[in-house]
Amino acid sequence: MKIFKPEIREVQITRYVQPFREGGSLPALVDADDGFSYVIKFRGAGQGRKALVAELIGGELARFLGLRMPEMVFAELDESFARTEPDEEIQDLLRFSIGKNLGVHFLNGAITFDPNADRVEALEASKIVWLDALLMNVDRTVRNTNMLMWHGELWLIDHGASLYFHHAWDNWEEQLAKPFVQIKDHVLLGYASQVEEVDRTYRHLFTAENIRNVLDLIPDEWLMDESRDLDASAARAVYLSFLLGRIAHADNFIKQLEDERKNRL
Repeated sequence: MKIFKPEIREVQITRYVQPFREGGSLPALVDADDGFSYVIKFRGAGQGRKALVAELIGGELARFLGLRMPEMVFAELDESFARTEPDEEIQDLLRFSIGKNLGVHFLNGAITFDPNADRVEALEASKIVWLDALLMNVDRTVRNTNMLMWHGELWLIDHGASLYFHHAWDNWEEQLAKPFVQIKDHVLLGYASQVEEVDRTYRHLFTAENIRNVLDLIPDEWLMDESRDLDASAARAVYLSFLLGRIAHADNFIKQLEDERKNRL
């Protein structure tokens, strides 16, 4: 069985280039000390560290399926950036984001996936829909596809709306066997005719060891929840149990998305 041992590089942000104002959490384009540009999700934004955790987990699990996901890095933000930023809203965001943030490699020249113009092969679409059902990702719709076309290939971005149970931590066990009803709005559902094949081929890769290797990448400071007396180790254990539980009950969400796909035809 294939063992995944992902690694994430660390970079230092050297220049704040511009915000992406279409994003509710004000992600931004920055330059880093490795000579590359990154889109940064800030720990001090609206959904805070949990959006970074969901992004990291979703992006790395996408690689299990062979899906294209830009490289992610840990991007260190120095306090000096907040002092020199003239925009007060951005200044506050930077001040609350000093330290380790999450960067995604900037795909220069990429354009947003357009379901009316771009086509996706059934197998690739089925992988994406299967993964989003597993992660309960509510944010890959016609309104916000969170996919890019770059050099004729489809790339995934922004898994921050996945794993929404962790915003409350309440009754997360009840989510394990539930179908994912929001899959009916998925932009690729109509193309996803090979979900059962994807499940048969790739489910065995989502083992405790491989998932744990992803969870171990997450900085402890992103995982601790003082309001619920939850330390990093306990949080990792919940994520592991949740993902393994969703995998164990995958037949439930597969049936849901197959039924919804037939309703579209």
